[in-house]
Parts: sequence; C-alpha cells; structure tokens
Amino acid sequence: MALLRIENMTHYFGGLRAVHNYNLDIEPGQVRGLIGPNGAGKTTIFNLITGIYQPSKGKITLGGSGIVGLHPHQIASAGLGRTFQDLRLWRHMTVLEHVKMARYSKITYGLIGAFFGTPKRRREEAEIEERAYHLLGMMGIAHLADQVVVNLPYGAQRKVEMARALSMEPKILFLDEPTAGMNPEELRQMMEIIRQVRDAFGLAIFLIEHRLKMVMELCERIQTLVFGEVIAEGTPEEIQNNPKVIEAYLGKEIVE
Repeated sequence: MALLRIENMTHYFGGLRAVHNYNLDIEPGQVRGLIGPNGAGKTTIFNLITGIYQPSKGKITLGGSGIVGLHPHQIASAGLGRTFQDLRLWRHMTVLEHVKMARYSKITYGLIGAFFGTPKRRREEAEIEERAYHLLGMMGIAHLADQVVVNLPYGAQRKVEMARALSMEPKILFLDEPTAGMNPEELRQMMEIIRQVRDAFGLAIFLIEHRLKMVMELCERIQTLVFGEVIAEGTPEEIQNNPKVIEAYLGKEIVE
C-alpha cells in the first residue's frame, strides 16, 4: 500500500476549476517532484492534501486512513510535514524555539508536569531540546540556535523551516520551492540536505521546485502540471524528453 494515495482529486474555486482528476501514489522513502509553469496549481495541490483547502471531490489516504476533512494540524499529527513557498516563521522567536515549539504537540507531561516541573517534564524537555539541536545540526545551522530568526539570511531561514517540519517526525515531507531565493552554493547545500534527510529518516519527500536541474537530480518520478491537470508523468529522463513538457516550458531546455 502506498504511504500517500490521491485518487481523482478535483477542486473548484467558485466556477473556476483549479485542479482536475489529480492522482498520486508515493511510497516510503521515495522522492517525487511536481513541476509546471507559474499558476499551474502546484501549491493548490499541496494545500488540498494538507487540509488548508478541502477538495471538491476525490479521495486522499495517508498510511491507509482517509484525511479529507481533517484540519491541517490533524494531518500534520498523522505524519505529513510541510514547508511553504512563502516563509511562515515567527519573527521574534529564536531558531531553537521554532524547532522546539513544533514538537510540543507531542508532549505527554500535561498541565501538572508543566506547573510543578515533574521529572517527566524535565526528561521530555531535555529530549525535545536534544532533538532540536540534532535537526539544526543536520541543516548546518546549530551555531545559529540562539539567533532571532528574522536576523538570519534567507537561505538559513529556509533551513529553520525544514528543521521545524522534521521536528514532528513526519512520514512524508512536502517541500514547496525549498531553494527559492538561494544562491548556487545554498542550492547545492539544500540538495545534499534533502538527500541526507531522506536517508537518515526513511522519509518520503514530495517537492515543488522551479529549478528543474535540481528536480531532475533528486526525484525518482516527476509530474508536470498545466492548468491544474497532469500532462506528463515519468522518470526524469522521460520528462526531459517529453514533447508536451517541452512545449509547456516554451521550448526551453528544462534541465537548465
């Protein structure tokens, strides 16, 4: 059984059809990509799967359980983590606080532990902080743990957002343009981080990315979306040589 399965997902905004009969299977440990021109509906698909919007029709299952109708925090707790195209960070919190905060939905020490500082609370808090530092180390930003996030370079803020998503221990990670705004060196680092995260945690990863060379190098299978509908799906080589995909990108070499 696929870790994530989407069947015939369709969505309308008023009378406008934004997504049409979208299907997807993602297996554990797989890296999948979603590409397409601006306005194709890529982020809308992420928002439909993660509960920000409710599909007009279709079925979505995560780990064999239906998730249509659940709230975003319930879907996150079920094992789906994500980052956003536009950074959603708390401007006046530190890097470490961001990653620890995401983990608090899983604490078990309760109100009594919070008020009285029980051994269970101290143990869980220590575990949360240890894991946060581990994730920040994977991102290469552990030395920035005490910095207020708004003071960080844009590329480092992207890494904070990924560490925060990983803090929830997801089964599948959605990355919405994870290298947006990054320079070539930051791009190279992020590609290595994505591989490392996949290998270390056995995660499935589903990413939207405009830097198509990155998609071709990272993903096992890729979908191309145009006007809310998949026009091609296949391996990087198949997508790279598909006439419909080349036409959708105005004849440009999509591996550039």
